[in-house]
Amino acid sequence: MTGRTTRRDFIMTSVAIAGGIVGTATLHQNSGNTATPPGTMPERVLGRTGVKVPIFGLGGAGQTPLSKEGQEKDATAIIEKALELGIRYFDTAADYGPSEDYLGKVLPPSRSKIFLASKTDKRDRDGAWQELERSLKRLNTDHLDLWQLHHVSSREELDSIFSSSGAIHALEEAIQQKLVRFAGITGHHEPQVIAEGLRRYPFHTTLIPINAADKHHPRPFIPVVLPLARQKNVGVIAMKVPAYGRLFKPGGLSGMHEALGYSLSQPGVNCCIVAAETPTQLEQNVKTAHAFQHLTNQELAAIEQRTASIWEDSTFFRAWG
Repeated sequence: MTGRTTRRDFIMTSVAIAGGIVGTATLHQNSGNTATPPGTMPERVLGRTGVKVPIFGLGGAGQTPLSKEGQEKDATAIIEKALELGIRYFDTAADYGPSEDYLGKVLPPSRSKIFLASKTDKRDRDGAWQELERSLKRLNTDHLDLWQLHHVSSREELDSIFSSSGAIHALEEAIQQKLVRFAGITGHHEPQVIAEGLRRYPFHTTLIPINAADKHHPRPFIPVVLPLARQKNVGVIAMKVPAYGRLFKPGGLSGMHEALGYSLSQPGVNCCIVAAETPTQLEQNVKTAHAFQHLTNQELAAIEQRTASIWEDSTFFRAWG
């Protein structure tokens, strides 16, 4: 499957066999923000994609049913609740266990109304292509809105990605063939590596940790990546917003309203993704997102101060991999 037409035809035929080609209508595009009607999720434009997305999306990983085998019933309940609550941004990855399969069984009827993002951790072109083919089949769709290079952590990985046989070529070919709309890079280890990736290539988005504990890390993401992303109009999606709940330890933050408020008040952050353990937890988080109001500098500083004594435990995810 090396020819461009052949590969696209192969993928689309496979998806059709699996469950029918779904509509390719896209989320409306808009270059400006408008007032949010009462009772709806606030939206922001995702960088230079021009696409308006809700400020809160559903993450497909974490210690939740979406990434666990044998949890289809519970995962389906969460995904269906997300759609019911107006969530339109869904994030997953090729290596999130059965996450893509679960999403692919629920989302197709709503495909034209949602923004669907997945990832590959392969650094070579052929390996990335194979994962894209599998992701499309599992998600039961003929395209991804966003395909991201997953947890890029070193300059050596960047060199592999941008080599003559690197994964960047699969990403470019997939966009040319309209299997992918936008290109992204993600990472939770080294902000300088993500910044270097943004300097090397015109990615549309980056997915990075944005939380108050990361402020105290010796190599924080916010001052390194956000100014560059704003300069290049790269869409920024915040992850690790509550640090898997560790920000809520005694002496830390008082709840999701502070964690979410902090992340979404950072200049240049367009939206965030948070996983959910239950439909009830998801509904509570969505209510918090509905009520979001931009925090003042004084409020942000107070939140940072409350994480100063717990940051080492709360940034444990920086050491993964």
